[in-house]
Amino acid sequence: MVFSSATFLIIFLPLTMVLYYLVGVLITKSTAVKNLILLVASLIFYAWGEPIYIILMLISICFNFVIGKDIDQSKRMNNRRKAKMLFVSAIVFNLAVLGFFKYFNFLLENIANVTGAGIKPLNLALPVGISFYTFQIMSYIIDLYKGNIRAQRRLLNFALYVSLFPQLIAGPIVKYKDIADQLMYRKENWLTYSKGLNRFVFGLSKKLILANTLGSVYAAVQEAGCDNMSVLTAWIGIICYTLQIYFDFSGYSDMAIGLGGIFGFSFCENFNYPYIATSVTDFWRRWHMSLSSWFRDYVYIPLGGNRCAVPRVILNLLIVWLLTGFWHGASWNFILWGVYYGILLILEKYVLAGLIKKVPVILKWLVTMICVMVGWVLFSAPTLEVAIAYIAAMFGYAVSFVDSYGVFILFTNFALLVIAGLCATPLYMSLSGMLGGKKFSKVMLAVTPLLFLLCIIFMISETYNPFLYFRF
Repeated sequence: MVFSSATFLIIFLPLTMVLYYLVGVLITKSTAVKNLILLVASLIFYAWGEPIYIILMLISICFNFVIGKDIDQSKRMNNRRKAKMLFVSAIVFNLAVLGFFKYFNFLLENIANVTGAGIKPLNLALPVGISFYTFQIMSYIIDLYKGNIRAQRRLLNFALYVSLFPQLIAGPIVKYKDIADQLMYRKENWLTYSKGLNRFVFGLSKKLILANTLGSVYAAVQEAGCDNMSVLTAWIGIICYTLQIYFDFSGYSDMAIGLGGIFGFSFCENFNYPYIATSVTDFWRRWHMSLSSWFRDYVYIPLGGNRCAVPRVILNLLIVWLLTGFWHGASWNFILWGVYYGILLILEKYVLAGLIKKVPVILKWLVTMICVMVGWVLFSAPTLEVAIAYIAAMFGYAVSFVDSYGVFILFTNFALLVIAGLCATPLYMSLSGMLGGKKFSKVMLAVTPLLFLLCIIFMISETYNPFLYFRF
């Protein structure tokens, strides 16, 4: 089940909201009851598409809950050896589960390719959201071992932390220490509810109106193939995908944050207008911020961060970005995509730093966006061969610079590209500041229902409704 589906919007969400506020808030006012309602709803949400994998999630929840309490008790009894053994066991278990379901087929395929052995892949379906909830569990275990948090003593609360449906499928990756108090003491009110609802509809609009429309253009360009693609067509296609993946993923994050607000939770922001970045470093401070901070806190800093000698810092960066690429998927495309960004960041930090300071801002932005779009080709292409052919077409190794198809899709989608480009900037926040808080709230009170109605129309009329981060 995804947020942009009729099942979620018309049945699941209204029923969950009514039950939560009627029973949990108005009748009992019990946090335990509210958490139970949300946990049951979250398990139904997760099991909707693949019921069998709910068992895997429940096993992970119970195992990590028990071992987390044991780690906490061992540390309080100053039994460091036992605490370390339990910590290592938990990390190995979580990585083994993630590795088996996400990467085992990839390993078998590569062994078969190298050795020529007739190894057949298992072809297991990837459990939805496993990368996200595994990283959340690991942040809990790591912070617990470091002594940054205390163990959660209630299985209900821990299970809700792991499975909470607003951010279960695709984040943002919520660290336990940021949500621990909210699991026990959150308060719902009209302000958080209305802000959450507005944020949800805003994100839904990004997804259904912008991302899906842009995605259908890129899909058409891909179907045409790289053999007869002009330079113009290649650039229009990747610009559409660049905007699509932003509105798709940031829209989902907006919906997740909005749903959290509806139920009294406050989640971290996940995007900060990444396409206004003037360097690759700046881009990754703005894109998927919860993932970037996770790798920074739990991989980069423990490796030594930037406090080491330059060769070691470079190695640390390459390790982090290799893992970042591999986290996104079991494919050489993703691995190369991660290494590509690692190299770009190293070049910015150690080779081009002096030159970058002298370059005009507009040129820095343009170069950054070109680098990002080349990266998105690696990210979106089904194979390395297709990615290389597409990048070659972008930079002149094509049948022509301009063709009739490229001109056609440019003119038919020009208004869409302009609107999407503007929506990827802080224009929304600028309007809020110009109108003032109260006036802007009144405007949004009128705009939100219209946006929701428009979303329903798009949802009914369009058949193209993928979610790009659904199986990460």
